[in-house]
Amino acid sequence: MGIIRKTQSVEMLLAEFQKDASAISVVALVERLALQMNKTTVYRILDRLEDDGVVHSFLDKNGIKWYAKCHNCSVSGHSDTHPHFQCTNCGKVDCLTVDVSIPKIPNREITVSQILIQGKCEACFG
Repeated sequence: MGIIRKTQSVEMLLAEFQKDASAISVVALVERLALQMNKTTVYRILDRLEDDGVVHSFLDKNGIKWYAKCHNCSVSGHSDTHPHFQCTNCGKVDCLTVDVSIPKIPNREITVSQILIQGKCEACFG
């Protein structure tokens, strides 16, 4: 089920992705929007945005869900398969713009894949 209309709550949540080019954890989104909406509303809107191909999600090393804006995705499916990078020093998480090829596996249908690369980001490395 996708977003039927852009409510004020949807607009507020989408604005968070306009402010921040990197991925945002669900924990941070709930904290940032705590005065405007409750946690359940944040989760519900994120689910619908993901269904509509507006954002995609992935899990970090601690199992916390992160969200980032999609590029070229739609209601029919997510097409931006790419790895994510998490800095082990500062915790920043980014989508990486490198091509990743998920191999076909005999007798299996792959519907989702997640690649999380960890290390030091550009700010912490140098």
